[in-house]
Amino acid sequence: MKIIDWYILKRYLATFFVMLLMFIPIGIVIDVSEKVNKILANKVPFKEVAIYYGNFTIYFANLLFPIFLFLSVIWFTSKLANNTEIIAILGSGISFFRFLRPYIIGATMISVLALLMGFFFVPKASKGFNDFRYKYLKSNPESRQSTDVYKQISETEYIYVSSFNFATQTGYNFNLEKFDNNKLVYKMNAGTIRFDDKDSTYVLSTFTKRTVGEMGDVLESSPMKKFKFNFKPDDLTPTVYAAETMTLGELNRFIDKEKESGSGNINAYLVVKYKKYSIPTSAFILTVIAVAVSAMKRRGGMGVNLALGIVLAFTFIFFDKVFGTMAEKSTFSPLIAVWIPNVTFGILAVILLSNARR
Repeated sequence: MKIIDWYILKRYLATFFVMLLMFIPIGIVIDVSEKVNKILANKVPFKEVAIYYGNFTIYFANLLFPIFLFLSVIWFTSKLANNTEIIAILGSGISFFRFLRPYIIGATMISVLALLMGFFFVPKASKGFNDFRYKYLKSNPESRQSTDVYKQISETEYIYVSSFNFATQTGYNFNLEKFDNNKLVYKMNAGTIRFDDKDSTYVLSTFTKRTVGEMGDVLESSPMKKFKFNFKPDDLTPTVYAAETMTLGELNRFIDKEKESGSGNINAYLVVKYKKYSIPTSAFILTVIAVAVSAMKRRGGMGVNLALGIVLAFTFIFFDKVFGTMAEKSTFSPLIAVWIPNVTFGILAVILLSNARR
């Protein structure tokens, strides 16, 4: 690379990491001010607090990575423009695309770093971050509750509960159906199902069972009945952040398992998986937009560029959250939902880049 490439690349990387070092302590201070009362009330050991904020740093940096990158590129490119350095560079005969080369190299380095972080380090940090919150910071740490849980627990058995509360280990409107060659063998119903830790059994109240027979169905009922099933309470209360805490290999195996069990949360898990690829890719798109927006020297100076950058950055985050939630809560394709922000802003990047060249 030439001197100009090293000059821009060093500014690119240095500004990005300085931006992280500036905003992460602010995020930590705000988080401490919100949670210090609960931390003191629960007498949380200092070691666990330190580990929590180590995980918080990684989690926070990954969460706001696109904003940090976008603002850092706008910041130092605006300074280059205000110092007429960009005019001098382009006036020497270098094309605008050639001027972009160190930016693309920097985006590639940041993208690879974000990819590796998302595959291996962020999941572990996310697990520690969320486990700490549920253990010490929630008003009722065990208040996890799921609704409308439908799962396949074996090749021939399916279960359903309208709701299950982890705190009481109790579910409501329980159904179990067993099939043989797509024919119903029997069906169990219970008003409530409660897990008994003492002997790892389930207690079913207002229990009924209908066994399908050739000469007629056999009915069985009881006010209370105990059973041992091959599923655990955690299967009925899937942790909402489960997918975020897994490395890529673990997440792929987890999704395959959940598909086999007929889980209704597949879209949410797929959104997490696809974002591991889409967010690093956004580094290129946001870099190009930031350069196109800030390469021109404006009358309002750097403030105008930063204001425009903040609007665009938060619009990108808004798109990402809206379409991600849409995929999780509906039948909308997770793959399309995750990539819509990148495609939309990619088109915007091409338009802005063509204008900037002129």
